This record gives sequence, structure tokens and C-alpha cells, in this order.
Amino acid sequence: MERIVRLHIEKLPGGVYLAISDDVPGLVAQGRTVTETLEIPRDVARRLLEEQGIDPRPGTLPEPGDAFDYPLVVAA
Repeated sequence: MERIVRLHIEKLPGGVYLAISDDVPGLVAQGRTVTETLEIPRDVARRLLEEQGIDPRPGTLPEPGDAFDYPLVVAA
């Protein structure tokens, strides 16, 4: 079952990126690139939800649905 977890990604002064989420308490991921920073949270979120006993069913996290927006980052 897939659910959407909203991430907030911020570039830190050291040049690394930090991802956090209000949807999954404790979710913090850091990477050297946006791509790397986006790869980590999926597994971290799943593990945190399991450990915290949070059920990612309807009501807690939204389903992707038939259409949703996703910001695509393209390197120049």
C-alpha cells in the first residue's frame, strides 16, 4: 500500500541538503544532492512508521490517487 509523505528539503550552509517531514515524526535525511536526499526518506519513513506503530492507512497519510504533483529536479 502506497502513501504520500510530504518532505521539506532545505539546502544547508555546508552545501548539503536536509529533508524533514511533519507527516512522519523523527524523519530526518541528509544528502550531498537533492537526488540523494530524496532516495533516503522512503526507507526511513517506512521504518519509523512501523516502529512508532503508526498505521499508514487512510486518514493518516493520503494515497497517491490517480494524479498528483511532484517537483522534478533536473541538473543543468
